[in-house]
Amino acid sequence: MIKVLIVDDSKLVQSLIAEIVNSVPDMTVVGTADDPYDAREKIKALNPDVLTLDVEMPKMDGVTFLKNLMRLRPMPVIMLSTLTAEGAPITLQALEIGAVDFLEKPKANLAQALPRYTALLQDKIRAASVARVRPFSEKKQEPSERLSSLAKNWQHLSFKANHLVAIGASTGGTEAIKEVVTKLPAHFPPVVITQHIPPVFSTTFANRLDLLSAMKVYEAEDGQKIEHGCIYLAPGDEHLKVVAKGSSLYCKLEHSEPVNRHRPSVDVMFDSLPDNIVKNCTAVILTGMGADGAAGLKRLKDMGALTLTQSESTCVVYGMPKAADDMGASTKSVALDKMTQALVQAAVKK
Repeated sequence: MIKVLIVDDSKLVQSLIAEIVNSVPDMTVVGTADDPYDAREKIKALNPDVLTLDVEMPKMDGVTFLKNLMRLRPMPVIMLSTLTAEGAPITLQALEIGAVDFLEKPKANLAQALPRYTALLQDKIRAASVARVRPFSEKKQEPSERLSSLAKNWQHLSFKANHLVAIGASTGGTEAIKEVVTKLPAHFPPVVITQHIPPVFSTTFANRLDLLSAMKVYEAEDGQKIEHGCIYLAPGDEHLKVVAKGSSLYCKLEHSEPVNRHRPSVDVMFDSLPDNIVKNCTAVILTGMGADGAAGLKRLKDMGALTLTQSESTCVVYGMPKAADDMGASTKSVALDKMTQALVQAAVKK
């Protein structure tokens, strides 16, 4: 039984979340807290498995509380956030600090969307309950320091002209993607990425990656040419496909039906890679819950692509990589801190 503590100053939100959690037999709400000080005492007394945490609260904001919690008593936390342009940077900061995942705060007029919201929150709580959490450390390098110490390691290398990297991720993926791509040199072959993320957040995430990376990072646009030195992130709520026109590759965005309950979907991106370029591709599945991308990765491997999955011990949630590993879709399992090196080795001109 997964024990959940709800930390939120709204009694309405507490009630809605409790109803959702208590409606299934494998999880239960063990308590509620109105503010972080109350939460601190409830955590000691109730020893919950998962915390849902409001970003904005009285007495102490959720991010400050999260920093203290992840430093002193790391545990799985799901942030309840307002999915707005203002809320996105704060929520992404919470993921950097160590929150496992985030979800939009439930609204009183949720009736029409309630079944989907209910299933999503329950899935996220289940994933969080088995997630690997890490202690938070304040010691962070500035972006310029990261670029000088990481990306410059490989700036002297020559890379294949026709190479492409495709990366899929979900829960824990924003930090895993950041770990991988911010080490890539400025002239590296193009990278396309599908991360399960809402629309407003994908824009903020792309901008954040661009700030930290030597490569140029775009939130992909329909018809955008795919070029060396550039990274293209699928926009939230749009599938990202790769299409060939002549000798060039382009981004294609589609607002078609969700696949594996996701839009964007990793399988959609993997399945779109033109057959004639697959042998020049490296396809990667990073941390995430579910199985999106596994079938597509297997198809790419069977066609001659190099396929990599993040190792279990370095995943926040070993769901998507496990699904791929179980069906023999992965050429190699790679620890997160070795993933950039694996991508570089595969793309370097021999």
